[in-house]
Amino acid sequence: MDNTGILCAVMLDTKAVDCSPVSSVAANKASFVNTSTYGSQKIPVNKMVQTDSQDPSGRMHAYLQAKPSRHHESNSGLNSLKSSIRQRRNPKETADLTSVQELIDEFERGCHSGLLDTVRNCTYVGMADDDFALLHHNTHLYLANVVNLSKELMYQLVLQGFSYFNAIQLSEPAPLQELIMLALTEEDPDSQGVENDDLKGKIAQMNAKLLSEKSELLDEYFGIHVDPQASLSRLPVILDQYTPDMDRAPEFLLCLGNDVTWNDEKVCFQTIAAALGNFYAMHPSLLPNPSGEGVSDFYKRQGKGNVSGGTFFFAL
Repeated sequence: MDNTGILCAVMLDTKAVDCSPVSSVAANKASFVNTSTYGSQKIPVNKMVQTDSQDPSGRMHAYLQAKPSRHHESNSGLNSLKSSIRQRRNPKETADLTSVQELIDEFERGCHSGLLDTVRNCTYVGMADDDFALLHHNTHLYLANVVNLSKELMYQLVLQGFSYFNAIQLSEPAPLQELIMLALTEEDPDSQGVENDDLKGKIAQMNAKLLSEKSELLDEYFGIHVDPQASLSRLPVILDQYTPDMDRAPEFLLCLGNDVTWNDEKVCFQTIAAALGNFYAMHPSLLPNPSGEGVSDFYKRQGKGNVSGGTFFFAL
């Protein structure tokens, strides 16, 4: 996993900047703004950009709910107590927690301190396009790849919240085999014929069976609930008040079936966390599918409702 998303630095005048070069930067994804040409020009007031790093209204943390330190301390103590109780009930889980802690240690050791300071103290300016956000820090303007940043964020949150997830309840269970079949069709839309359909059907059936067999692990550690009818009924809350794009659920389930290494504990946890990170990442909106095949269309054909992210269950 990358430690952060792609950040492209753009030099910015400390007091004023013509907005037109910024739009050019957004289009080219990475280029330096020559601030020396502005010295002899009078810039209109309506084209000046001024950010104050001390002004909370321009900081990213202004959009997050701050939690009192006492609550944080008590929550940490509660998590420690839960972990202690779980280990006493089942000593085998000590090994599980050790594997997860090793994965957490790996990304903490690989963290770039300068880049972490930039992300932690930057000012969010706005979106340059579907993929890149503009972030201001000190005298620099950055283009941040939102997909890569959010993917890494979700991956780390999965490992840090290991086995202690709230749940997003789906309004109707979604059959694994049918969703995986959708993913296989989207991967290779040009392959048609009875033989190809039969092969895809067998792959979907095998993956659905595998995930059903691993349902206890998926539910216990990652909050992914597969019911006895081999249908997906719950997903984890990785980030509060955020739900993933459910049109990516077929791809996620196929990834769980194909890409997870189940026979190695540490690698298993890492690959599941990576699959969840990719699923929950803030991808650009999906382009319309000419065939009309998607999760929403699947529910429409079945006469069922859509996924609901409003019902939450707390799972110990």
